[in-house]
Amino acid sequence: MARFAGPLFVLTVMLMTNLRAAPKLHDVARAAGVSTATVSRCLNFPDRVSRETRDKVMAAVRTLGYSPNFGARAMAAKRTNTIGAIIPTMENAIFARGLQAFQEELRQSGYTLLVASSSYRLDTEEEQIRSLVARGAEGLLLIGHDRDAAIHHFLQTQGVPAVVAWSHDDGSALPSVGFDNRRSMRALADEVVATGHQRIAVISAATQSNDRARERVAGVRNALDAAGLDAAAMPVVETTYSIDSGARAFEELMTTDPRPTAVICGNDVLAVGAMKRARVMGLDVPGDVSITGFDDIELANVVSPALTTVHVPHRDMGRKAARMLVDMVAGNAAGDRTQLEARLCRRESLAPPAKA
Repeated sequence: MARFAGPLFVLTVMLMTNLRAAPKLHDVARAAGVSTATVSRCLNFPDRVSRETRDKVMAAVRTLGYSPNFGARAMAAKRTNTIGAIIPTMENAIFARGLQAFQEELRQSGYTLLVASSSYRLDTEEEQIRSLVARGAEGLLLIGHDRDAAIHHFLQTQGVPAVVAWSHDDGSALPSVGFDNRRSMRALADEVVATGHQRIAVISAATQSNDRARERVAGVRNALDAAGLDAAAMPVVETTYSIDSGARAFEELMTTDPRPTAVICGNDVLAVGAMKRARVMGLDVPGDVSITGFDDIELANVVSPALTTVHVPHRDMGRKAARMLVDMVAGNAAGDRTQLEARLCRRESLAPPAKA
């Protein structure tokens, strides 16, 4: 054991030296030739300091490698200026555009965003909600309305406001900025039916604990009912949101007899997977089968043929959700239910069914 004492001792001394060497506020002030109050003003309110002074202070900050003690500042101010967002997945671009706009708007108000992913699991989302609140998140962005009422009670008792996005529900317990998933998908399904399709199938995410997926499937059934078609007999394959999952689900649907002439997908990622598998199976889109998506992410215009889909106002939704949440955190508003409009985008992947 003795032969290890030397290196361990040296390592301990190095660590302690590094800890002691961490620059403090007064070190920056000394290096810049200003007071600690001036350094603090420069870091927190740069517009209140002359450019010459600000340049000197920031040069000292960079040279010393100074970083403010976030924890100490938060305790002193009793604020963290942090907002949390829990999205169902980071594995594709479904939420990226809206979350980017959400973060940009928060930054304008001086807030930092922390993001977590629940993998579409309510138990994981609950853990993340409690964890973000414990870490000082002053507000939360949540996706959809499906969650236990106990979570609403927890947020209320903690005094942490939350806003729901990607879904609109007049009877929801939380304020929201979203769109009507059922009505939006109904408009798309009406278009598919009007194009002449009667054998229609759906590829969807799991509808349990996912109000967006559940409402979209319901929108298709509503359209079939209105057209006098048998909505109860409509094939539905539930799967995870990925290109490969969409491909497998499409192949499963196309082995049925009679096979569908149109496949309505719960989002663009699933639709692109379906189109990819159609090519492998030697099927022409839309000559042999029409395929539609939902969301209108970049993929919808990149694929060939271009995808008929529903355009979701992602960026507008992100901006409005951020403004609402910032107002709620500041105590300036109680929150509201803002409904945005999603619109049909008719493109080349939808065409009349081939003559039998």
